[in-house]
Amino acid sequence: MGLALVNIDDRLIHGQIAATWIKDFKIESVIIVDDEVVNDPVRKSVAGLAVPDIKVSIFGVEQFIGILKKTQLKKVTMVLFTNPVDALTLKRNGLDYDYLNVSGMRFNENRHRLHKNMSVTLAEKEALEALIQEEHVKVYMQTTTRDSKTAVGELLKNY
Repeated sequence: MGLALVNIDDRLIHGQIAATWIKDFKIESVIIVDDEVVNDPVRKSVAGLAVPDIKVSIFGVEQFIGILKKTQLKKVTMVLFTNPVDALTLKRNGLDYDYLNVSGMRFNENRHRLHKNMSVTLAEKEALEALIQEEHVKVYMQTTTRDSKTAVGELLKNY
């Protein structure tokens, strides 16, 4: 029971998340932590459509920090972030995890491509480095549970 997986995927819950991560980890609850999503009625309304039998909750970063101070995760839970900056903030403010998976961070003009499914800004690169070096989190890029893992520390050398 409790925290089973911490993942970064800026697409949120989609087919690969539903078919592999949620199924293979027997996830009962997904918590999305993102300040933009919590304030976007459209993204909030579609967030759980791919997993109708799973409880999906959406919180802002500070809101979830407050929740962590008051309660423990009781169901088998995946915490889903859209970026590593928020993952670092939560790690430093009460979310206890030592493994972080990155299943997808799309490329755009503001991001540097590190892998076909992972692109980062400078701030995201620095957050990943802090998670690895300062917080001692094992961080891997793995699109689905069927794919091979790649150490994000190695990918960051290509920035």
